[in-house]
Amino acid sequence: MPVDRARLHRALNPRTVVVVGDKGPTYNWLENQREYTGNLYSVQVDPNEIAEIEKRGFTNFLSMNDVPGDVDLVICAVPRQVAPRIVADAIARKAGGMVLFTAGFAETGEEFGAQLQERVVQLATADGMPIVGPNCMGIHNARLGVKFTDNQPVVPDGNVSYIAQSGTHGASLSGISPLHGIKVTRTVSIGNAVILNEADYLEYLRDDPDTQYIGMYLEGVKDGERFFRVLREVTKTKPVVIWKGGQNEAGARATRSHTASLATPQALWDGMMRQAGAIPVNTLDELLDVMSCLVHTPRHVGRRVALMAMTGGQSVAISDAFGRANLTVPPLSDRSYEQLGEFFNIIGGSYRNPFDMAGTIGFAGAEENFQRILDILAADDNLDAAVYEFSAGFFLRQWKADPDRLTRLLDSLESYRARTGQPLILVLHPAHIEAELVPIKAQLAARSFAVYPSFDRAAQALAKVTTYYETLRARGV
Repeated sequence: MPVDRARLHRALNPRTVVVVGDKGPTYNWLENQREYTGNLYSVQVDPNEIAEIEKRGFTNFLSMNDVPGDVDLVICAVPRQVAPRIVADAIARKAGGMVLFTAGFAETGEEFGAQLQERVVQLATADGMPIVGPNCMGIHNARLGVKFTDNQPVVPDGNVSYIAQSGTHGASLSGISPLHGIKVTRTVSIGNAVILNEADYLEYLRDDPDTQYIGMYLEGVKDGERFFRVLREVTKTKPVVIWKGGQNEAGARATRSHTASLATPQALWDGMMRQAGAIPVNTLDELLDVMSCLVHTPRHVGRRVALMAMTGGQSVAISDAFGRANLTVPPLSDRSYEQLGEFFNIIGGSYRNPFDMAGTIGFAGAEENFQRILDILAADDNLDAAVYEFSAGFFLRQWKADPDRLTRLLDSLESYRARTGQPLILVLHPAHIEAELVPIKAQLAARSFAVYPSFDRAAQALAKVTTYYETLRARGV
């Protein structure tokens, strides 16, 4: 029986959650739901565990049948040999769906584990029960406060969803994203994906009004033909960034023991990614980099970039980085050069693009020069995007002495972005003052800027997002 989409919606957006088999000393599954806005219950039969569960303020029942009302989501944390019985109980209770945190199934390579998994599959398939997992961390719904780790965000207005075949990577993506100003609405750790697979989740997110951008970590796909058919459809309206695990022989061995996934040859995978219009990445940092660029920049097509660096050496480095990413650094218009020549300090500086502008904007009282540069670039038709080296090394002392100066700088950058409707990327090198940059990064994230710690990471992110939008235009979307 196919998975019931209405039940899947109940499981991913639960009004009642039942945790089965949570144990001390930390009782993580119950404690993680402290911010959950719905009904939360425990099912546990061990009297030693029950006493502590109730002491922590959670309502416990000895049986799922005793739980009042409809059950939308069951989180199962029992030993593997007990898991099929809990699945049967959830089916009898007409639960919306389940998260099967329990591991020790086919991924172990043991016959007993494979038999247990097959029994779970038979039960769920006969009933149409949506099961997330097994061998997974499960569901994070940021709007409702459903979490599988305590550091996951709870926000009312997220627009990014993550699907991860690794609980660690899913937790990292959802936990780190807020530092980049990325608002997560859903994260699902899918594990072995024996009932619901990656195509099911992708189809759901395609129709989810709370999801505008999708990130995925996959180690393999259950039904390649269906997955790529759905992926090609989804990428027409929602960007999909995919990090593929198991890219070489050692990685492929690891995926088999982790989630029992069979690796796809990398060359074949890369070709299918291009055909489907997805954005391929190779690391967690790269996934976050690309997602930040998607979320914080407008849809755009064009590779001509203005590069604003502070010194001569940095102007060379930033040009090399963006050139390696197949982005161009064009000459500006004659009119722009005429205007820049009226005030730009060319003693140790240059405004040819890339800019070497420390001597023009790096001293107190030169804010108006930076504003003039932005005004000139905003009017130049030779540009499609801009990158600014947000050099705390030059300005930190001035910002400490006059905090309003930082505010005025950010106001200028926001105004430029609004006027041009073009991508504006910031590079903030951590250098030796990383701890002092934390509050500055928070301000940049709050203003929805795409910020990167190096020229190369900024260039690669902008290039990948530009390629995605170019592909959409070629597909007539």
